[in-house]
Parts: sequence; C-alpha cells; structure tokens
Amino acid sequence: MHRRGDDNALRHIDFTIIEIVTMQLSCLLVYWIARHGGVIYYDPDYRLLAYVLLVGQLALGLFSDCHNGILVRNHRQELVSLLLYTLELWLCCAPFLLLLRTPIKLWELFLVTFFFLITCFFGRLVDKHFHHKCLKVSRKLVLVTSSDVVRRAVARINAGKGEIDYEIVAICLTDNADPSRFAGLDIPVYNTSDPDLMDKLVTKWIDDAFFLSGMKTGYLSTLIEDFVTMGITVHYSLSAMNDFASVSIGVQSIGDYKVITNSAKLISSRAAFIKRTMDICGSLVGLLLTAILFLFIAPAIYIKSPGPIFFKQKRIGLNGKVFNMYKFRSMYMDAEKRKAELMAKNKVQDGMMFKMEDDPRIIGSEKKGKDGKPKGIGNFIRNTSLDEFPQFLNVLKGEMSLVGTRPPTLDEWEKYSLHHRIRMAVKPGITGMWQVSGRSEITDFDEVIMLDRKYLESWTPMLDIKIIFRTVMVVLKRDGAS
Repeated sequence: MHRRGDDNALRHIDFTIIEIVTMQLSCLLVYWIARHGGVIYYDPDYRLLAYVLLVGQLALGLFSDCHNGILVRNHRQELVSLLLYTLELWLCCAPFLLLLRTPIKLWELFLVTFFFLITCFFGRLVDKHFHHKCLKVSRKLVLVTSSDVVRRAVARINAGKGEIDYEIVAICLTDNADPSRFAGLDIPVYNTSDPDLMDKLVTKWIDDAFFLSGMKTGYLSTLIEDFVTMGITVHYSLSAMNDFASVSIGVQSIGDYKVITNSAKLISSRAAFIKRTMDICGSLVGLLLTAILFLFIAPAIYIKSPGPIFFKQKRIGLNGKVFNMYKFRSMYMDAEKRKAELMAKNKVQDGMMFKMEDDPRIIGSEKKGKDGKPKGIGNFIRNTSLDEFPQFLNVLKGEMSLVGTRPPTLDEWEKYSLHHRIRMAVKPGITGMWQVSGRSEITDFDEVIMLDRKYLESWTPMLDIKIIFRTVMVVLKRDGAS
C-alpha cells in the first residue's frame, strides 16, 4: 500500500494550527493595545472577528491548496505564499464581517495583519525545520536505468528536497554495461539481463523501484509486473511512460524528476493520517487492557510453564522489514524446536503457514475436556485471542496496524513466490480479512493471498472499522480459532 502525495488537507494540519494560533494571538494583542487591556473574547462585538477568522482559516486549511509544496519553498516563496494566503483569508471573511456589522476599525485590521504576517512567517519556518529534521520519510529505492545516466540520476535523486528521502539500495543497468564501472558509488549494481536479478533484489528491504531509461517494452512490462506483484511501488519517468496496466496510478516526484507512480494501491495522505490515528488511539486502549490482563494471565502461564510471560519472535513487516512481534506466551519453551517434528501435520499447504489441530506444544494442552479437546491455559488464551494483546505495542511503535495482513515468520517469507509478497505491501495487522473469514477453515494459502489482496485493493478507513467490529464478534463467538 503506497501513500499518495497529493492530498494536503490533513497532511499539513500542523501548519493550519500554527496559522490559527498566530492569528488568534494577533487579535488578542491588537485588542489589548486598542482597548488598553482586556481580552477580546469577553467583548461580544470584537470576538466575532476572532471566530470568523478561525472558521475562515479552517476552511482554507482543509479545502484550499495553500499548503502545496510548503516544505520545499525558500524564504522568498514562503513570504509570497503567506501574503496570498492572508489576502485570500480577508476576501473570505470580509463579507461576513460586513454582514455582522462588527465595529472594527480599519487600522486595527491592518495591525492584526501585520502581527500575523510576522509571527506566522517565523512559525512556518520553525515547523518546516522540524519537518526536515524529525519527520521526513525515508524509503528504499531500486533505480533501473542505463549506464550513461547513472551518476547524474543518483546525484539528482540524492539532491532532492521533497517530502521523502530516497535511499538508493540497488541499481539495475538496462544496457548490460560493466557494473564495476560504478564501484565508487558504494551501491550494488546489476544488469537487467541477469537471470537471477529478482532473487538478488528480494533479499533487500525495498519500498520503491524507479524506471528512468528506455527499454524494450516487453521486458519493461515484465519487470514492472514483477515489482508490483511483490507489492513494491513502481515509478517511471514521464518520458518513458507507456500504457501499462496497474491497480492504481498517480503522479509524484523523485528528486526533481516528475514520475508516474504505479502501485497495487495508492492512498491519500488524509486516509493515511486517519489510519495512523486509529492505530494510535486503538493501541493506547489495547495496552491498558493488556496491563489488566497481565495480572491474571501472567501467574497462570508461569505456574504451568516457568519462563518468560511474553513471547518475542522476528516477523516480516511492511515491504520485507524485519521486526520483533510480541505475544503472551501460549506455548512451552521448546515450541520452536518441536515445530520441525510436527510439520507433517500442518494443515496449510506448502508450509507457507503453520496450523494444526490439538498442537501439543501449547501450554496445558495435555489436559482434555469431556469433548476430548485440550483445555489448558495456552488453549484458552489462544481461542479467546488474548495472546494477541501485547501486539498493541507493535501498533503504537508503527511496526503493525490494527488491521492488515498477518506477518509471516522468516522461514515462511523465504518460501514466498513473487505473487505472495504482495501481502506485505501493507503494514501487518493484529486482525484482518483472513481472521474474520474463518481462519481455521482456510487451509489453501492462495485463498489467504486472495483475501489479503482484496483488502489491499479495496482498503478504506470504513473497511478497517468493519473488520474490527467483525473481529470482536468472531472472538466473542470463538469462531475460526484453533
């Protein structure tokens, strides 16, 4: 899932907040000067000015393009932009101020504007500095181009001042030149004719691929298709654009190149902001519940199987990034060693995932109920999905999402074919389409891939909300767990 860069309403909400705060402070200061003290909000006539300006700034921040390119403007461009913003604001608010007949003197309006321009200009500069130092996004890039433009392309991409920093992790030459010519770049260089090219590239953590050179259309299509199949976002220069099929297309920048972006799914910054906000809020509530559950689950686990209460395992996350996933430990300490002995009983074909009935590695599984089913503490916390609660820490850290695809283990990831890797084009989730579709009954891994792809291609914030509610119902009914 690739975050599209053309939606500015909520992506730059911090600048809107700065503009509102500096305008309100300017109104407060001018009122205090003009009235020799006092607060504007206590004056029923003058406080209308503050409220009208507040509404006007919210409207401009949400529905205008006043923040387009704000992070790459120089000081002169920023000042011109701020003057235009202020003019637009007064044009929007003037009719309402006239209709409401607010007794504001003209010189007071000029003074408010003066103070606002000064404070907001420096406020924007400080916020931009913070963005560039602390909030800039970094993504790993494969550059596909010809040998004659490699050095120039690397320089231009590295010199880019956009909102995303691209780190080139591999270069693929389209003209089969000698890779040793570019040893000084300290970047792995391959030829696109190399039959093992994709095998070499999939061992790296890659977010994007950029095609900057003419090639035979057939091979270009195949290479692009391979990247998109893996869930990697593909960009190609406008000059090399042809009619390639894709799920989602958009226009962006890499360095100072304008590119067409081809990805399995493009989402707006507003949608990405909403999803991340849902994750943060949900994870905070989830961690509070985890702390409460710990008081009851921890003693039960330790009494039956002394050892760590939490289980930490390396999993594959977004675009192949490795992270540590946390759970309440529901298996005996030697569970990973015994897994190889039990692979013959795996319900999932080809060993792409591991699921089996009555797994003997689960804590207390030797205890059986009247129906012959295991009734140990490990079975209980797994059947009720209580073991998943520590993953809210992964969500808060940004390694996982509330809703997504299940993260594979390292050995499962190594078995994936190209079309399997699209699962990790989105952040892994605590729950997802597979979990609410009867996960114990699904034993065909291709069906899992189909559900994950369906989620990826049809994602909306509302879909996440529906899956969360369905997850709650599935857990309460204890459906689909084993």
